Amino acid sequence: MNDAKIIALTQPLLDGDKIKFGEQQKMTPNEFIAYTARVSNPSNQHNTLTSEKLLKYLIEHKHWSPFEMVSVTMEINTTRDISHQIIRHRSFSFQEFSQRYADPTKDMSFVTREARLQDAKNRQNSIEVGDETISSSIGDINPSGLKFQWNSVQEEITNLAKDHYKDAISWGIAKEQARAILPEGLTTTRLYMSGTLRSWIHYIDVRAEEGTQKEHRQVALAAQGEILKHFPSLTEYWYPTPPSPEEYEEWVCFTGKGDTLVTSLEQPKSWWWRFWS
Repeated sequence: MNDAKIIALTQPLLDGDKIKFGEQQKMTPNEFIAYTARVSNPSNQHNTLTSEKLLKYLIEHKHWSPFEMVSVTMEINTTRDISHQIIRHRSFSFQEFSQRYADPTKDMSFVTREARLQDAKNRQNSIEVGDETISSSIGDINPSGLKFQWNSVQEEITNLAKDHYKDAISWGIAKEQARAILPEGLTTTRLYMSGTLRSWIHYIDVRAEEGTQKEHRQVALAAQGEILKHFPSLTEYWYPTPPSPEEYEEWVCFTGKGDTLVTSLEQPKSWWWRFWS
């Protein structure tokens, strides 16, 4: 849940300078970005040997326009309330699971959300529930009891909504009307999000920040991991220095990703690779 993976990526038709199994290989998306960046230097456009160096230069000096020449489509699985935040990024194109056409009680699933407290100083921020007793308007609350009660309430609402949704469908009520009673924050959805690499860089810059709602930030960090797999030249842009062991453990807990350390033969110095093992 709250995950993203690349399902489509620009595949250049131009020949590169690599030979594999006796056949000329096509340019990679990275090489194609460098190719378009050299539009004013035609005699050197097919030079793929220095593509990585050029990309790092473009990133360092924030020359982003060549990154618009490559497009990336990701599949995102999240909840309906988070998808509403995602589709506000209008430089992308979207295709989302339709509750008017399909039955979400059959084709999607339902989740429960963790108990987080309202930040009294920032209305757009929430605070993790710790082990200490919580002071509230109704008195002191045990954190374990709060988590249990919050989870129970969500399950009760979900079961009730699903039962009444199925009743409505059996009565002949249209799906576009019956869906109104489903809790959007607990109902999962799937959407495809397509945009240029430049748009993805901007999206991740904005939504991977700590001020973003946790569930949405998890999506952005998952997208970032996917981008880095295919465009490792962006590693130093987002992560100038490797994380400490403590920062890495915090990342694992936050994203829910596995903590197996993996070494990439192609990128032996890319410490980020272990994040998306």
